[in-house]
Amino acid sequence: MSKLSLKPKGEHGRVQEVTPQSAGWGHVGFALDRLAPGEKSAAETGDREVCLVLVSGKGRLLIDGKDYGEIGERMSPFDGAPWAAYVPAGSRYAFSATTAVELAVCSAPGAAGFSARLLPPGTHDQITRGKGSNTRLVTNIMPESDGAAHQLLVVEVITPGGNTSSYPPHKHDQDDIPAESYLEETYYHRFNPPQGYGFQRVYTDDRSLDEVALLEDGDVVMVPKGYHPVATIHGYDNYYLNVMAGPKRIWKFHNEPAHEWLFTGLGAPAGSR
Repeated sequence: MSKLSLKPKGEHGRVQEVTPQSAGWGHVGFALDRLAPGEKSAAETGDREVCLVLVSGKGRLLIDGKDYGEIGERMSPFDGAPWAAYVPAGSRYAFSATTAVELAVCSAPGAAGFSARLLPPGTHDQITRGKGSNTRLVTNIMPESDGAAHQLLVVEVITPGGNTSSYPPHKHDQDDIPAESYLEETYYHRFNPPQGYGFQRVYTDDRSLDEVALLEDGDVVMVPKGYHPVATIHGYDNYYLNVMAGPKRIWKFHNEPAHEWLFTGLGAPAGSR
């Protein structure tokens, strides 16, 4: 089993949690709360900023005492666009489930000057990326273009069965703007139907890190560095929620040279098969 892959801790409550301390890095935090109707997820953000993503279900949200009413719409991450909310550093939120809920708590170091806000469906368009068996659907929840957070970048991706994603293999582990940015990353995976599975490889150029994770419904994969492509199998669509953060809120990636031709469309290099 890959050391970078985490299985859910049961079926109820906080079933996944990655902190900078547990991951051995400096920026990204991720947690997943599974709540029954009437149950609550609440916390003070302290020195971190938070993006709450309703993976599924509905609930009532308060931020610093302001009542945002009931939010949420879809009952499955494969059924429409997400509801989300941004909670800045130095705030308190309380989310009370009105249906069964999966609530993702995405976090990174925060800073002053950012305001709480809802991010309803349609805040950012869903786009189709790739072609052929590399096609996937991408919904940016908090992209760098919005300028509305200190470090957090959050995105959802749905990859149809039999397709690849986060592919051609790319990495973002060097603080070398404009060529490449340093961003830690987590993947929260779901499958439809839920008995499906897939694979994710995390590896560096020198192969000092080279792990393959078997992905099942509810798994989290941590990407501290290196390339990190995902492959699905026929008949099972894959959803993942990405959280990225680093010293600069810029997503600038570097494709693996051996597979760059897949990105440019210029054809396979001489001698390849």
